[in-house]
Amino acid sequence: MPAKKKKSAKESASKDGKRTIATNRRARFEYEILDHLETGIVLNGPEVKSLRDGKANLGDAYATVRRGELFLEKLHISPYEPATRANTDPMRERKLLAHRREIARLRDKVREKGFTLVPLSLYFDANGRVKVDLALVRGKHLYDKRETIKRREADLDARRSMRRGGRG
Repeated sequence: MPAKKKKSAKESASKDGKRTIATNRRARFEYEILDHLETGIVLNGPEVKSLRDGKANLGDAYATVRRGELFLEKLHISPYEPATRANTDPMRERKLLAHRREIARLRDKVREKGFTLVPLSLYFDANGRVKVDLALVRGKHLYDKRETIKRREADLDARRSMRRGGRG
């Protein structure tokens, strides 16, 4: 039996034209999501080619607001091998593109205690531009995480019993 080939970002397009590059699955478990914002991101040429290969990691990434601008920090984009000299630091901070009013609204929220900006996913839109799904989040307490686990397991059990056709 042949091994499954990993789909690249180009091959895994959804119905709405979005091709997901990377998702931050842990963020949905660790944080309570309060608000979403789709932003653009400023990249170099080799970084875009590396993203087309799906080589990005949102693990510890977060966004900050400085001098009225949004920056994404700790996003790891692996260097693109054929572009030897044009590659930049894989962990450099990258500027996010959003409207001034949206940035001001997020800045005011982040100043409140306990709120932060976390990227949920990185994807290509229908026009081939890289977008970041940025979320305003608040950290969950341990008991909230336990509740999430209970809910997930209950949903899984319900789906299993539906698949079995209600048989015991």
